[in-house]
Amino acid sequence: MRTARLIVTTCVLGMVIACSGSSVNGELLVSAAASLTDAFGEVESAFEEENRDVDVVLNLGSSTALREQILEGAPADVFASANTSNMDQVVEAGEAAGEPEIFVTNRLQIAVPAGNPGGVSGLEDFAREELLIGLCGENVPCGDFGRQALENAGVTPSLDTNEPDVRALLTKIENDELDAGIVYVTDVLSSPPGEVEGIDIPTEVNVVAEYPIAVLASAPNPDAAAAWIEFVLSEGGQAILTSYGFTSP
Repeated sequence: MRTARLIVTTCVLGMVIACSGSSVNGELLVSAAASLTDAFGEVESAFEEENRDVDVVLNLGSSTALREQILEGAPADVFASANTSNMDQVVEAGEAAGEPEIFVTNRLQIAVPAGNPGGVSGLEDFAREELLIGLCGENVPCGDFGRQALENAGVTPSLDTNEPDVRALLTKIENDELDAGIVYVTDVLSSPPGEVEGIDIPTEVNVVAEYPIAVLASAPNPDAAAAWIEFVLSEGGQAILTSYGFTSP
């Protein structure tokens, strides 16, 4: 999978040369949802290859925590959220420059440790008290979406832990500390081979996460920020993102 992704990056470099039409330079601060960690890491490499005077610094975490950082005045050029509600609050506070754009979507999936020791087959198993069950915390996008999917399925979970972001939840599952959790499809794909298994959630109860992105009004480097977003929305940028399991909007 990693080799395939490297091939994707190599192949798309030629397609993204024109993405940043003007010359940009300096440090670019990108605050992005934790579920974008691996994909944006590769986007960063490709973007810097085509913009050699730019140093991209990724600030990755819960979209809710990143929103609060922005509203409290922390410096950032770009905000990429895993849901629209956090972005809406940034827009309402006057902290976004222009209209945010949806750049990818994502879906939920049940994650279990390799071998599925808890015998989990679907969302109904999240009500089993003998299992160790985890979700992302409330008001965190993956937590809100996970609770919505459980509600859609009519399941009240027997919850043992609320994690601060999706990567923290995934790590506990990888380490066999939990029997199951609800993460994104992209997170299951990102896990090292043989550590996590994914169980699909039926379409009729699943939740589609829309990811908006925007240049921030107080961006220290607005030109580089605009070039980054253009890159992400380009054919080459989308090819990288979809190779990690995201879907183009």
